[in-house]
Amino acid sequence: MAGITRYGSYVPFFRLQRSAIGPAAGRGERAVASYDEDTVSMAAEAARQVLDAGDVTPDTLILATTSPPYAEKSNAATILAALDLPETIRSVEMGASTRTGLGALSLAADLGDAGRRCLVVGSDVVIGAPGGPRESQGGDAAAAFAVGPDDGALARFIGRASATTELLDVWRLPEDRFARQWEERFGADTLAPVIADTATRALKQAGCEPTDLACVILDSANPRAAAGLPLALGLKPEQVADPLSSSVGRAGAAHAGLLLARALDTAKAGDRILITSLSDGCEALVLEVTDRIDASRPSHTVDTWIEAKRTDLPYNAYLKWRGILPFEPPRRPDPDRPGAPPMRRNEGWKLSFTGSRCRSCETGHLPPQRVCVSCGAVDEMNPERFANKSCRIATYTLDHLAYTLQPPMVAAVVDFDGGGRLTCELTDVAPEQVAIGDELEMTFRRLYTGQGVHNYFWKARPRR
Repeated sequence: MAGITRYGSYVPFFRLQRSAIGPAAGRGERAVASYDEDTVSMAAEAARQVLDAGDVTPDTLILATTSPPYAEKSNAATILAALDLPETIRSVEMGASTRTGLGALSLAADLGDAGRRCLVVGSDVVIGAPGGPRESQGGDAAAAFAVGPDDGALARFIGRASATTELLDVWRLPEDRFARQWEERFGADTLAPVIADTATRALKQAGCEPTDLACVILDSANPRAAAGLPLALGLKPEQVADPLSSSVGRAGAAHAGLLLARALDTAKAGDRILITSLSDGCEALVLEVTDRIDASRPSHTVDTWIEAKRTDLPYNAYLKWRGILPFEPPRRPDPDRPGAPPMRRNEGWKLSFTGSRCRSCETGHLPPQRVCVSCGAVDEMNPERFANKSCRIATYTLDHLAYTLQPPMVAAVVDFDGGGRLTCELTDVAPEQVAIGDELEMTFRRLYTGQGVHNYFWKARPRR
């Protein structure tokens, strides 16, 4: 029997108040990926939470997203490189429906039953047409799970069921900028029986009754269709998980996983959790939490990600970040496209943030060097990954002339714990609050896109 051995999540720093969109947008706020974030960078953030413990060795990576940065090129390959995982790992990408987030987890459970160990990541940047419900009710986030045979699992898969329904409910053509959706009432009558039947079949396979469930997660592209499930199963209100609609918004293919991660953050041994995701059919999983849960939680809970935020993002800034609102570009040449040969030669530095440390004097070097700046030793270096090391601001400057979508640019010299110094850009930061000595952590970001090629590297941010 397969199970989840580790999990992680990520919610971006910025929030857009729905009141800033307009009176019809409703109350609360939605999570917004920064201008330098995308599906790949958020997936890497969530997956780092899974790999931090050092006891996860996946042989397969499954990425589920409906908003891939590249339509034709492996996005999973960039994630693997950022995580410093070997090239021998198989990678699979799933998309086209937000149900694939939970579908990827179900597929990983099947592979786990066969002895495989998977890293499953759901990540989405949800963009809606201005003024529409997808814009105001959507959100951006990522969730990741390590799945394998039940040897050290914090939660076991004890039941699962699926359904695939041909229905024109939510759709987007390849050339469309925004997805379209019929009024909820058109799809609700068709999809409501689907979620009820799928959930019932999953519970039957698990051998448990609705009253046995500690938590029920309802994720749906059509909330009206899922609204009747609690009544159909005879659930109590306290059994139904908060959908995070007022604090995050529905995060596409990542949302079911995000809600599951939040449930696991507070789960107790013996708890049984039902997760459903309704879109173009339904996926349903039943998990039983084991006594390993307390020792397997990540360093960041979903709630700590949600609470660490900046809530004053202007609506026009959000529209510019998403490329919806035209604006005057910087009065300088466009950035050059990153060259493939030098990117490949420097992949360890650019993507996995691997520096070097002198074997003679233990001095750290960023970027990696052949000659030690401290003792002068030549070719006496060991590679060392700095991505998960803490660092502090040694000095900084606020640059009001450099071009950035979140001015001013904050450039800093940072010193790493254990040695190593780097000049880099800060992100997710309030410029007026920056101070020498502030503790930072590294984060994988998209620096720019030049001639259709995304250029990823690492920035520093205040520790969240």
